[in-house]
Amino acid sequence: MALARIARANLRRSGGAFGSYAHEKDTFNVGGYTSRCNIPSHANFESDGKFSYAPRIKEQNYMNFSMRGISGTPHHQFPSASTQTVIEESEYEFENDRQRYAGLEATKPGEKPRVVVLGTGWAACRFLKGIDTKIYDVVCISPRNHMVFTPLLASTCVGTLEFRTVTEPVSRIQDALARDPNSYFFLASCTGIDTGKHEIYCEAVNNGGLPQEPYQFKVAYDKLVIATGSEPLTFGIKGVKENAFFLREVNHAQEIRKRLLLNLMLSENPGISEEEKKCLLHCVVIGGGPTGVEFSGELSDFIMRDVHERYTHVKDYIHVTLIEANEILSSFDVSLRQYATKHLTKSGVRLMRGVVKEVHPKKIILSDGTEVPYGLLVWSTGVGASQFVKTLDLPKSQGGRIGVDDWLRVPSVEDVFALGDCAGFLEHTGRPVLPALAQVAERQGKFLVELFNEIGNQNGGKAYSAKGMPFGEPFVYRHLGSMASVGGYKALVDLRQSKDSKGLSLAGFVSWMIWRSAYLTRVLSWRNRFYVAVNWATTLVFGRDNSRIG
Repeated sequence: MALARIARANLRRSGGAFGSYAHEKDTFNVGGYTSRCNIPSHANFESDGKFSYAPRIKEQNYMNFSMRGISGTPHHQFPSASTQTVIEESEYEFENDRQRYAGLEATKPGEKPRVVVLGTGWAACRFLKGIDTKIYDVVCISPRNHMVFTPLLASTCVGTLEFRTVTEPVSRIQDALARDPNSYFFLASCTGIDTGKHEIYCEAVNNGGLPQEPYQFKVAYDKLVIATGSEPLTFGIKGVKENAFFLREVNHAQEIRKRLLLNLMLSENPGISEEEKKCLLHCVVIGGGPTGVEFSGELSDFIMRDVHERYTHVKDYIHVTLIEANEILSSFDVSLRQYATKHLTKSGVRLMRGVVKEVHPKKIILSDGTEVPYGLLVWSTGVGASQFVKTLDLPKSQGGRIGVDDWLRVPSVEDVFALGDCAGFLEHTGRPVLPALAQVAERQGKFLVELFNEIGNQNGGKAYSAKGMPFGEPFVYRHLGSMASVGGYKALVDLRQSKDSKGLSLAGFVSWMIWRSAYLTRVLSWRNRFYVAVNWATTLVFGRDNSRIG
């Protein structure tokens, strides 16, 4: 072992080649010291037959990684000192690079093709659920290990449902990720894609427990499915990201719940003035779409049924204001919009029209100069392309989404597909960009997984092997309708296929029963359906829990 280290160190100093090592010039400049050394640019070290490590990556590759958003390991100088010093530094560098640049190499002949899925949203999880693991090995990469059932997320903010009822671990959706030896789930974020090499570059999510900060690796793919979702739109308004809460993830709902209960308890402290109580207990919701309206309805229920009973000292100070630039629920039928407006107003929700100009820690300023103080601010004004999608060198559709054709393929690159909120039809297809809805993403996931299974059965799963293969009928989306709860055992059901078409529209208690029944059946697992049903029954009988944990 020692001899091997000395030989490797001498090779680095002398520029010689040994065995299968290839070498080329690299320049190191540390603290004004410059030395030119010949460095092995490639070597494979197999640990289990699947992972390959590169002990040294040439300077040009570091530049490429930097362009993809991956920082390189700094070069180490090798001063003219004792042989032992050279050996120690060489060994450290070797171990450092070996851990940093681990990865899954390209599949070999005779192995199953590898499908890499980025994301664990509606589109990605519907794809993962249906993929035939007898044909493909599956690798899923996402910064979260679960899917969020977003239609019920607002209910968790006030304690109607527990947080675990709206999450489904990805390993339950596709058990091959936990069972099959060549299928994996990696808790990481994709930082770049090399479509020419069929590789993606990732950075692991960690809290300081890994040997490298940040820990980076690469994964080779035969087919790549990008379903990374979207990000909340802030329109560049100053102070939104710093002071507002979004409602997209479970941790967002947890933070909203903690802030809401904290404000309620703080407002009961002695010495708090009436003005301070009004500000502290003023809940402002920006955006009158389904998420904003449903959250406002849940808040009004919480206030009417729980706050008035358990926070009697401050019950008259808590209020909800919903601010929308145009009309609430603009995609719904006119009669349903009017019903929602009347019901929310009757439930104590104040509706305002306005455009936010600035957001400060305790107040927002509208474009007409109106100042609105708040204790809790929830931002729900729609979604747009994520920063990751913007950085990709791929065709873009309207709104900055990844451009796709009629079969959800990304043109001009091989074996790359995109779906869900991050994808949109290109202009030349003549098709409109579909709305960022759960049912759109789920339909696209179902379509694409059927396409993949068919391709795999025709031996088209490997990289470049599906080129020229007929893909059959293109994707067609048919809208099934929209639903929204407005609180007080009332909901809206709009079954029109489009905004201008005619169809059945319902509002009231019957619609609320339809809303709950539909979502209960759409929850992914029987376990969570049981949890949701029990939570609803518990809330109905005993009220909502107001414990503030964390």
